[in-house]
Amino acid sequence: MPAASSPEVAVVVSTRNRAAQLRELLDGLAAQTLGPDRFEVIVVNDGSTDDTAAILDGEAARERLDLRVVTREASGGAALGREIGWLQARAELIAFTDDDCVPDSRWLEAGLAACHASPGAIIQGCTLPRPDEIHRSGPFSRTIEVRGLDHAFQTTNIFYPRPLLVRVGGFDTEAYAGAVGGEDTDLAWRALEAGAQAVFAPEALVHHAVNVLGPIGLLRVAARWTAVLPYARHAEIRRRDYLFGLFRKRTHLWLMLALAGGALPGRWRVLAIPLAVPYLRALRARGLLEGGGPAMGPYFLLHDLVEVYATVQGGLRGRRLML
Repeated sequence: MPAASSPEVAVVVSTRNRAAQLRELLDGLAAQTLGPDRFEVIVVNDGSTDDTAAILDGEAARERLDLRVVTREASGGAALGREIGWLQARAELIAFTDDDCVPDSRWLEAGLAACHASPGAIIQGCTLPRPDEIHRSGPFSRTIEVRGLDHAFQTTNIFYPRPLLVRVGGFDTEAYAGAVGGEDTDLAWRALEAGAQAVFAPEALVHHAVNVLGPIGLLRVAARWTAVLPYARHAEIRRRDYLFGLFRKRTHLWLMLALAGGALPGRWRVLAIPLAVPYLRALRARGLLEGGGPAMGPYFLLHDLVEVYATVQGGLRGRRLML
């Protein structure tokens, strides 16, 4: 379709090797209740090697969206992709979503209304798992759920005024070069520290895929130390989300107690079992909640160890001790 002279909002997506899911995202954007002349779509193809380019070429040929595609031959990571995307936008409002999301038909209409009601604010929308993929949930799956203002400020569903992005310098493409995770949290907290407000808009709804990653894939997610870096950099989010400002999760504290109990010498070893009980209970509860039962205990232990290692690594990069 012909490009609008002055779109009200720009949808920015950085994508890599998710051709099938990207097609569903584009279908969702084409079905928006907001008129197609009122928004633009910028997709940064971040070095994809699958059918992403063909999907984008086909969408451009259909002319149902005001679509611009930026193609990178080599991947530079999500932070760089999103930075390139919003800098290409003409609109004064920037809406970020991900290539494994499908927006509700009223997403942009509701998000735009929330932006007008709270000018200058960061608007975070609601993100729920895709209803048609709930059956895929299990111990090796991953999705994102945001039902209220979330301190991580994920780019699955978030709106920024362009002047605010300009004021804080956009994404930190240097610290998060080639990385997946953390760049969106860091951006939001720099904006908040610069005086911006954050508002939750429940009517601006996006559905996130339930991605089955497998045991190795889930460990790779756990190993993402960049997801921890914003918590090391920004004291307020660390105080809010980390137990005692130190532990990423309560289970990390329990794991440390269990490991400490196992290392006790001589007569002190009598404390090993009591110190391990909270963590063992957590493993059992996780097996019941996520699936797999007690047999998943060793894997969950490995997952937690990898996550603690990544947390320590990210904390040290930010000059903070975190576990």
